[in-house]
Amino acid sequence: MIIFVLSSKKYMVFPVFVRKLCIISLVFLLHSGFYSVMAQALHAPKRYTCYRTDEELKIDGRLEELDWKKATWTDLFVDIEGDKKPKPLQETRAKLLWDDSCLYVAAVLEEKDIWAYQSVKDQIVFYENDFEVFIDPDDDSDNYFELEINAINNTFDLFLPKAYRKGGKPDHGYNMDGLRSAISIKGTLNNPTDRDSSWTVEMAIPYSALRYGKVITPVPRAGSTWRLNFSRVNWQTESIEGRYQRKKDPKTRKLIREYNWVWSPQGVIDMHRPEKWGYLEFVDEN
Repeated sequence: MIIFVLSSKKYMVFPVFVRKLCIISLVFLLHSGFYSVMAQALHAPKRYTCYRTDEELKIDGRLEELDWKKATWTDLFVDIEGDKKPKPLQETRAKLLWDDSCLYVAAVLEEKDIWAYQSVKDQIVFYENDFEVFIDPDDDSDNYFELEINAINNTFDLFLPKAYRKGGKPDHGYNMDGLRSAISIKGTLNNPTDRDSSWTVEMAIPYSALRYGKVITPVPRAGSTWRLNFSRVNWQTESIEGRYQRKKDPKTRKLIREYNWVWSPQGVIDMHRPEKWGYLEFVDEN
């Protein structure tokens, strides 16, 4: 080992292989740290600026009002696990507006095969293709609301006092009273012999409906922030005797798992992690 003196201080000069090892280790740490920061940024919950509307919106699934045309679209939906999985096979995007009585939600779902058979209120809608809204108005990760809707405008709504993994039990008897919703379709419904284009969801969710026992949602103000996410369940299908059926694995005869496409990625296959939902920011502009 060689020691040299500079300004009356002693420094050690390490063998070449040790210095190379130190440099490689430093580069690795910097590299991994950079990608760790990048990964956190990529998986940070998304944010949406929700503009106020003074228009009387006709809930018809057409989105023809001027304020709907001015409202910004969300990013295209991604797989629920984020960039761990390929991009969705079909595009989905949403937009929102608000006023003193309702939160307005619209979504356009690209779909080559538009189908839905469940027509009874509060059937398990996600057993078929659907669009879902999750709302936690006070951002406490508890006491949140879920709404599912299919292509024939049938809905399934529920309330959860806490997430399933925390022992939460959903109340399927909860009703989102006063909800107005509509669907418009570009294509045909339940016809496996052709190819369709898309279906559009439009809904008005009254703040008065976002209540359960002592849980009451106040009317938002400019500057309010809610936690919210959207999900789209999409199944692989086949036609059997002219009717869509969820496709099964030919070897196991079990249903092939559905796709879950979302606005703000959860990182895991579990929508019931409200702390990972996006941020909905209310502003007074229109």
